[in-house]
Amino acid sequence: MAFLDLPLEQLRDYVPELTPPNDLDRFWQQTLEAARTHDLAATFTPVPHYGFATVEVFDVAFAGYGGQTVRGWLLLPKQRSAPLPCVVQYIGYGGGRGLPHEWLQWSALGYANLIMDTRGQGSAWRSGDTPDLEVDGANPQLPGFMTRGVLSPQTYYYRRLYTDAVRALEAARVHPAVDPSRVVVAGGSQGGGLALAAAALGGGVAAVMPEVPFLCHFPRAITLTDSLPYSEIAAFLRVHRDREEQVLQTLSYFDLVHLAPRITAPALFSVGLMDPVCPPSTVFAAYNRLSGPREIRVYRYNAHEGGGVHHLLEQARFLRELWD
Repeated sequence: MAFLDLPLEQLRDYVPELTPPNDLDRFWQQTLEAARTHDLAATFTPVPHYGFATVEVFDVAFAGYGGQTVRGWLLLPKQRSAPLPCVVQYIGYGGGRGLPHEWLQWSALGYANLIMDTRGQGSAWRSGDTPDLEVDGANPQLPGFMTRGVLSPQTYYYRRLYTDAVRALEAARVHPAVDPSRVVVAGGSQGGGLALAAAALGGGVAAVMPEVPFLCHFPRAITLTDSLPYSEIAAFLRVHRDREEQVLQTLSYFDLVHLAPRITAPALFSVGLMDPVCPPSTVFAAYNRLSGPREIRVYRYNAHEGGGVHHLLEQARFLRELWD
């Protein structure tokens, strides 16, 4: 894969002129207020049968969008004497929460770790248990989700998923083993986008760590790359030629370039300069609009894997320095 986007020196200054919808703030305020009329009802059920010697596992459930149950895992180091910082982790496109042993990194580093299942997904590469109850016959399914309800922001799939992401943040804060002032949001690709959404809409996070984030700068993404998942939108518009303006208007409510200025927490991003899935300019378009202190790790010869396992070391260093 060759370089497909702007040179790095231009990416560092790339701030496209975008116009958010006039009622963006009201839309999200009303959406979250409606979700909060439902009791969060967060439950943490011990799951002892995995037999980990150093980690406790809890099956998590909480009320997300529409009061609908969202699943997750909470992993806690067994040796702890005080409430812990917590990494709330979101999952890439098509994946679900899987099994607890797939998520041991943060608890091994001494953090609480809440992993949110992704409604309706969890069938492409890691299993999930949370249906999208807004859809008849809702069971976890294969992609695509990019055009589900896309003709209106009220019905768009990501309205539900962004709301779930905020409620997961709220669920983490109520567990007695978690220090609510030290909750971090993280994830890769779609998970990175959800981390940005949770930080922007939920507020109060200690830090945000999106890796090669998705859901940024839709107008450029869908015309620059023909890779999935953005190509689902272009495929839809190839058939529905008269719906472009309507679709782009819906997407503007969910474009993280529009929500990024709300984020004041310290941020650590990653980007792959050969990434055909989330092109670098779409990542920098959100990164350059953050209102808080920010760092980005550029992986020059990497694609959508970004920094991979090497980037976990960067994240661990970033959090150590944040609290030292």
